[in-house]
Amino acid sequence: MAERLRLEGLTKSFGALTAVDGFSLSLGDGEALGVIGPNGAGKTTMFNLVTGDIKADAGRIIFEDHDISTLSADRRCHAGIGRSYQIPHPFGGMTVFENVLVGATYGAGRSERDAVGDCLEILERTELIDLANRLAGTLPLLDRKRLELARAMATQPKVLLLDEIAGGLTEHEVQRLLVTIRGIRAGGVSIIWIEHVVHALTAVVDRLAVMAFGKLLMEGKPSEVMASAAVRETYMGIAVE
Repeated sequence: MAERLRLEGLTKSFGALTAVDGFSLSLGDGEALGVIGPNGAGKTTMFNLVTGDIKADAGRIIFEDHDISTLSADRRCHAGIGRSYQIPHPFGGMTVFENVLVGATYGAGRSERDAVGDCLEILERTELIDLANRLAGTLPLLDRKRLELARAMATQPKVLLLDEIAGGLTEHEVQRLLVTIRGIRAGGVSIIWIEHVVHALTAVVDRLAVMAFGKLLMEGKPSEVMASAAVRETYMGIAVE
């Protein structure tokens, strides 16, 4: 499998706290990778380093064989790194369609005229087409999560970072969201997905990585990772003899 993204020794400290500590990971072309870990493990900080929302103190980010470590967040987005956020923040006074169009024009640098057709297709794929003219601020949680996905997809990502997108949803809503995520992956987008709803991850991802104290604790096939005594003790708080 060709490599799409590689993180090499990423480190980020905030004062005396080292949130990400020499973290390395790779993502293959078309691969879906899940990331789990306890709260405070550094998962979202790692995403912020990849997107350029914050700058690393050390380490490199290699995207499609190019070092993007010094690129601004908007240039990384234009290059093909998209993301959703743990707490959806749509432009509440704009319609669902207008929110997605913003992703296409500002995130992908396209003209509105060129982007309209693709935006409508994305709304179809994320099951939002019937809500295209609804104000985003009136959406229930599942549809706000879908809009996060749709807006990220409008940036035409090659790598999509999902930050706890299943959080707060009912089991039925999670299952509906999984259908959408599988469809995105089937379109050739590589995915890194941070999630506490582990069964949702294992239904989609090829590989699972565990973060603890800013470091990579373990990675491998989901079944092997979840069977690990070290993972059960660190992540789930289960004492292992």
